[in-house]
Amino acid sequence: MALYTSSTNVSGILPDTIGNLIVQPVTAASVAMAVATVVPTASHRYRVPIVTDDPTAAWTAEGAEIAPSDATLDELIVTPSKVAGLSIISRELASDSSPQAQEIVGTGLARDIAKQIDAAFFGTNVTAAGPPVVRNDDQPLGLLDLTDCQSVDTGGTITNTDPFAEALSKAEQVGATITAFVANPTTVLTMAKVKKATGSNEPLLGNDPTAPAKRTVLGVPLFSSPAVADGDIWAIPIERVQVVLREDVTLDVDASAYFSSDRIGVRATMRVGFAFPHEAAIVRLYDKP
Repeated sequence: MALYTSSTNVSGILPDTIGNLIVQPVTAASVAMAVATVVPTASHRYRVPIVTDDPTAAWTAEGAEIAPSDATLDELIVTPSKVAGLSIISRELASDSSPQAQEIVGTGLARDIAKQIDAAFFGTNVTAAGPPVVRNDDQPLGLLDLTDCQSVDTGGTITNTDPFAEALSKAEQVGATITAFVANPTTVLTMAKVKKATGSNEPLLGNDPTAPAKRTVLGVPLFSSPAVADGDIWAIPIERVQVVLREDVTLDVDASAYFSSDRIGVRATMRVGFAFPHEAAIVRLYDKP
């Protein structure tokens, strides 16, 4: 028997009731979507305008003609790629229409999708270093694929805030403001153990008085993500980095593949892309070889 939205045995996991339980948790769970500007779009391709050269101004005498100039414009085209999550649940859970049952399914899918988004954002789509280099064309380019971002050599050990100050300065030199640092949890733990001075118990990392669980470095929030390689720290300006989110989420419910075990598959797909229109505004802190 086919499963319809009116069927009582799937009343707890209907697309109209669980859709928001996937979109909202993904946004909350993904570190990439927390440190970048999230741009919803209904388009197949999203265009980001880029000013590669500003118009020029000059000191001009009173009453003299002002020399006209134009900005040099370019654009970055982002085609969102599909990221999908699959959750297999029992028919008993599907028949339970309580909000708790919906949340279990929704957040489970959300965690899977958020994990894939972060892995792609902080990583690379290179599957073989080559030569020739082989890329996964189904996955967007990530931070490790950028060729024009700036870098700071940490020497493999963080003992003070100097590398972070250098990263802030490098971004400021190109007109950007770093709004977040992101590091692997192991790296964050190492940094959390560093003290401000020998014999001091005051940690190097600061805390936000309004949110004691949050960490800061030189006043900039520090995020933790397993998707970042251990030892790497990304300095990200939120205005220069975008996560392009295709506004629709597709949710499909089907029992045919799991007929013999009386289970139901719930599949959610999202289309997400990344835009780095100003690569020089992003700074990678790491141990340079």
